[in-house]
Parts: sequence; C-alpha cells; structure tokens
Amino acid sequence: MPELPEVEVTRRGFSDRIAGAQVHAVRLGKPLRWPLGIAVDALEGRWVRAVRRRGKYLLVDLDPTGILLIHLGMSGSLRFAPTLPEPGAHDHFDLVTSQGILRLNDPRRFGAVVYADAEGAPQAVKLLGGLGVEPLGDDFLLDAFHAGLRRRRAPIKQVLLAGDVVVGVGNIYASEALFSAGIRPTLTSTRLSRPRAARLRDAVRDILARAVERGGSTLRDFSNVDGASGYFQLEAMVYGRAGQPCRVCGTAIRQMRQGQRSTFYCPKCQKT
Repeated sequence: MPELPEVEVTRRGFSDRIAGAQVHAVRLGKPLRWPLGIAVDALEGRWVRAVRRRGKYLLVDLDPTGILLIHLGMSGSLRFAPTLPEPGAHDHFDLVTSQGILRLNDPRRFGAVVYADAEGAPQAVKLLGGLGVEPLGDDFLLDAFHAGLRRRRAPIKQVLLAGDVVVGVGNIYASEALFSAGIRPTLTSTRLSRPRAARLRDAVRDILARAVERGGSTLRDFSNVDGASGYFQLEAMVYGRAGQPCRVCGTAIRQMRQGQRSTFYCPKCQKT
C-alpha cells in the first residue's frame, strides 16, 4: 500500500506541472471505493489551483470552488503527462487538463476520487476529520505526541498505524521508526517515557523524510507519476528482513503479526 512518503513523492511529481491548468474533461472507468460525488461535466472549465496532501490523501484544489480528494488505496498510482495511451482495464479516472492528463491506475480498485465543495464539507470531513497531526509539519510537537500516546492502551506500533495521534506512519515506516528509536513494537504506548517518546518522534520524522528523498518504497505496485520506482526499501533496517542479521548487532531479525500486519524487529536492539 502506498504510504505517506509515496503519496508525498506523487504530489511533488505533478503539483507544479498541473497548477494553473484548466479542466477540459473527466473520464471515469470502473467504480472505485466511493463514487465521485459530482457529474463529470460539472468539473469542466474549472481551474487547478494547487495540490496538497493530508495524510495519505491528495487534495486537488479547484477554482472557483471544490476539492478532489484522491486516495491511492492498496495498489493505486497516478500518472501525469501531456498525453497518455488509451485507458486500460485498470485505469479508472482521467482528469484531462490544458497542461496534461492526470490518470489513476488501480488494479485492486480500493482507491478513490471524491469531490467535495470545500474542506469543511461533509464528504471531506468524513475522510479527513479523524486524522492526527502531520509528522513532517511544524505541529508535530513532543508534548502533544507524548500525551496522545499516554491516552492509548495498545501496543505502540498499533497506535502509530491508527493515524489519530500522528498521521501517515504506515506499516513499513512504523517498523523502521521503532527500530531507530530502540522500542519494541509490542510495548504498550502508555509506558513510553517522555525521553523515549522524543526519540520516537525524531525517528518518525527522520525515517519519513529520508523515504521521501529516496522516492518512497516500491515493494509491489508503487511508482511515481513518471513511472519510476522508489528505493527506500533497499535501506530498510528491519522491514522485510526476517531471518537476516541486524545491520547493527548481527542478531537475526524477527517477524510477527500485529493486527493482521507483519511487524519486523530486532530482539536485541529493541529489548523493551
């Protein structure tokens, strides 16, 4: 599944190129997770003002009004180019503009493109209202982060994945951040001291920032808007390395299941 770094890489790949474009047409393929919520011809003639990100959602701001909220789901990816081939079986949304075509390809169709009149509209609030603080922004403050962890009585990795304390720390990056901070994934979040919460906060920021710099992680489907793969997975310390020696201490990396997701950790570097 594309996580925050992959979504941010995607945003950076086309946001400047599509800004200022006029919408000429919209094409819909097979139904996605949720309906678009507006007639396609009602979008024609509007202008793209900017492309923002909130968690794993891309927000395409339109002028004079409206937002398109795009989620890549489990296997989605976006392309943006002056011209693209005729849509294939897995191409489910085309935004045809004066500066190029933005296309959503999603083999599993768990992605979505949803229209809302504004960010405060019910459709947008339903998708964005419960999201936590952005980990790469200035509002990711230690005191609030520690307090949020202390309010939850669940394993720390599950709290990170839930997205209501801090948003966008998906499975790959949660495992990597916990390793970097020296915290066992099964530790109950209420037991994290303020100094350990500080180490975890710094690790989350560092891991996500480095992943963005490396173009994200390509494990199965992800590629950026120009079709290129990400390379962060080549630097992973624990994720996907079960049975291999820890790059720090040499102990074999272990794998376990938490909430139907695979967790990877070093039993020596992450004792508690």
